[in-house]
Amino acid sequence: MSNKDNSSSFPIHTLDLKFLGIEGAIACYLIPHEEGAVLVECGPGSTVPVLQAHLRSAGFAAREISDVLLTHIHLDHAGASGWLAQHGARIHVHPIGAPHLIEPERLLSSAERIYGDQMELLWGEFFPVPESSLVIHQDREFIEINNLVFQAIETPGHASHHFAYLFNSACFTGDIGGVRMAGTKHVRLPMPPPEFHLESWKQSIEVLRNENISCILPTHFGMFTDPEWHFAALMDGLNDVEIWMEEFMPKKLPPNEFRAEFLRWESERARKDHINNQISDVYHAANPPEISILGIQRYWQKHRHTG
Repeated sequence: MSNKDNSSSFPIHTLDLKFLGIEGAIACYLIPHEEGAVLVECGPGSTVPVLQAHLRSAGFAAREISDVLLTHIHLDHAGASGWLAQHGARIHVHPIGAPHLIEPERLLSSAERIYGDQMELLWGEFFPVPESSLVIHQDREFIEINNLVFQAIETPGHASHHFAYLFNSACFTGDIGGVRMAGTKHVRLPMPPPEFHLESWKQSIEVLRNENISCILPTHFGMFTDPEWHFAALMDGLNDVEIWMEEFMPKKLPPNEFRAEFLRWESERARKDHINNQISDVYHAANPPEISILGIQRYWQKHRHTG
């Protein structure tokens, strides 16, 4: 178990799931309550052994995880949800995402088209979530779990089925809060197909900016106590990528040239923010640029293509 926030009477423990053996790429968050604990996110099936070790270290068995709050159902966030449901956890999710946890064939086939023969290595086994284990929420709904109270905030842009969760003045931002490694002032944009949507993402940031948030906890990675700076940097990034798209998408470059231009843009942003190669490797594991390239192409073709 890594760092612990004691800013409120309910400590939040950041669990580093050591995705692919890399520290600081994927987190989930453990919050104890009177009869067990809640997890916000659960990581992929491939990191279940690390999750089990964290739970033992914190004094919990898997059966004592009463609830798992998923920001969305992408495999790096929700892949272990079926395993936890088998141990008795309730799985909280957006209504659009719920059917894909019950019958995950489309979710897995979509991921397989992107990741191919890397599926098992990256994501491990995905177990369906029984419908009886699902708790489906609506925008602004309060979630009471023993002595803990969360609020689900609908935040599309990365995915149409995305929630952020408010907990006191903390905000679990999933991927709508971008990707930011511990100790950095550099935010990257996870823009995967098929649901990356620039305008919705900007609206979601404004929604969160209007909340009373003292710290944010993106799944990639950890706790940050400068939400005003973070949301401003996130908005700057979205504006920057829009300018980049408007320059390069009409050129219809060959795939290798297009990829090189995007990597050049991303590397320049990292250079300006003093991100070294070691930290860049962690960013790459948490947010592979190839996936964002696919998301940008899909977004442009669907929403901005003019001929």
